[in-house]
Amino acid sequence: MLDTETLLDEFVRRSKTVLKDGLEGVYLHGSSVMGCFNPQKSDIDVITVISEPMALNAKREFMRMVVDLSARGPKKGIEMSVVLRRVCSPFVYPTPYELHFSVGHLDRYMRDPEDYVRSMNGVDWDLAAHFTIIRARGRRLFGAPIEEVFGEVPKEDYMDSIWRDISDAEEDIAQDTMYLTLNLARVLAFGEEGLVLSKKEGGEWALNALPKEYLPLLKEALREYAGGADIAYDAELAKAYARYMLERIGGGK
Repeated sequence: MLDTETLLDEFVRRSKTVLKDGLEGVYLHGSSVMGCFNPQKSDIDVITVISEPMALNAKREFMRMVVDLSARGPKKGIEMSVVLRRVCSPFVYPTPYELHFSVGHLDRYMRDPEDYVRSMNGVDWDLAAHFTIIRARGRRLFGAPIEEVFGEVPKEDYMDSIWRDISDAEEDIAQDTMYLTLNLARVLAFGEEGLVLSKKEGGEWALNALPKEYLPLLKEALREYAGGADIAYDAELAKAYARYMLERIGGGK
């Protein structure tokens, strides 16, 4: 497995080879820049910015590169999106993208790479959250400074983006308790205090901001996130927590 810095250096080097003068920049976001990267549970989050739409041949070559490097990285690999610079500033929402990949799409790509590169484009509401984190805490790997490339994301767009990720939490939390417990916390932290936090930081913030009956759930989620063994969560408590958080977040939207 490549260490993170070596992988990122390779990503930038090979992106330059594929995209040539069309490459505007490569920017890191997510847990890698927020002090909570765990190679067993985290992916490497990258936004690649280009000047003009990608030709199909470039998409084919770029995807071969990304899949190769993702397989040589951490367990969850690379999650990346390619976007045009013109949608970054002024910010466009929902945000168009040229290409996207995460390990969740690997099977689809391997079954039919040609269909993947032709169809994997559109708009992605999550990019509002990614751009917000880049502006607040991101790292430039190549290209112009962050503040020159990424315009301000309106608060209502960011809130809509992160709300979409947790709006079904009451139904979904039993299947993904750790993720949704911590994600609900960081959404509330933004809604009430304007804080742009990682999942870990959101959970830690919530320890001092929520009723005490939810503290055991938060502590267990933080322990699992830090690398602890899978936990047998109290499903009823988790559902009650999700209901409480959605009501509290929704009241401040």
